[in-house]
Amino acid sequence: MPTAAEIFQRLAQPLEPIPTSETPSLKTIEGIRVVLFDLYGTLLISGSGEVGTEAAPSDVAVAEAFQETGLETTATPEEILACLDDAIRTTHARLREMGRDWPEVDIREVWGNVLTTLVERGRMESPPPETFDIAQLAAEYEARANPVALMPGARECLAALREHGCLLGIVSNAQFYTHGLLEALFGGLPESVGFEPALQYYSYQYGWGKPSQRLFEMAASELAERAIEPPRVLYVGNDMRNDVLGARNAGFHTALFAGDARSLRRREDDSQMIGVVPDLVLTELSQLPGCIIEKTAGET
Repeated sequence: MPTAAEIFQRLAQPLEPIPTSETPSLKTIEGIRVVLFDLYGTLLISGSGEVGTEAAPSDVAVAEAFQETGLETTATPEEILACLDDAIRTTHARLREMGRDWPEVDIREVWGNVLTTLVERGRMESPPPETFDIAQLAAEYEARANPVALMPGARECLAALREHGCLLGIVSNAQFYTHGLLEALFGGLPESVGFEPALQYYSYQYGWGKPSQRLFEMAASELAERAIEPPRVLYVGNDMRNDVLGARNAGFHTALFAGDARSLRRREDDSQMIGVVPDLVLTELSQLPGCIIEKTAGET
């Protein structure tokens, strides 16, 4: 059975960011030792703007995903997608009852519940476990419904930050297949481009998603054990509520990535954003290293 990385490689599509009307707001921030990134919409161009939402016609995506994984069903794509929505809502409700303010699902469990529902309705037979992998179904659907590509300058930005000695991490709403997606895009695991294994926080692993404060608190706790205080951390994301507000509440410096109209979320109608101003506004990732790395004499 193909891995998630192989699926995303096979279904890769060329994408370019859609320019915004934002003006960069840049300055040098001294003392930064750690740079944490959001993924979808920041380091990655997301066809939908965010993980788990659809850019391509989702009925086509789900039909092709079922066909690719050998599933036969009398259910229409619309019925399958309705089951998917119901399963996500049910899981969210269960997690909220457990006290999670912004719950996150593990999409493999969700798809398993979808298939169980279809079997109970008589729409399909139970797939044989020896030839069927629920993870493949989830990745086949996501790769079609939400095409993703590297944001221009992502690789070079990470390399420049590593050269400066910064530790790199990830705090992102994500699913299990995000690891394979990064492997497909970078040509290796996240560690191969400098991300610290202990500084990678993917929402599906914890059942909490941004804008919950939980993932930021986890990152701050790990960094405190390394004697790295919050003012020495910069967080980069494309969403004022999910990224900038949460990172600011954790005591981190913040950078709003405003380089793609698909994913930029200013949240100007949200009262929580009153008085919330990011330290930086980036329209290209190439602008980031210069805000952390002070220029040497003679450079312009």
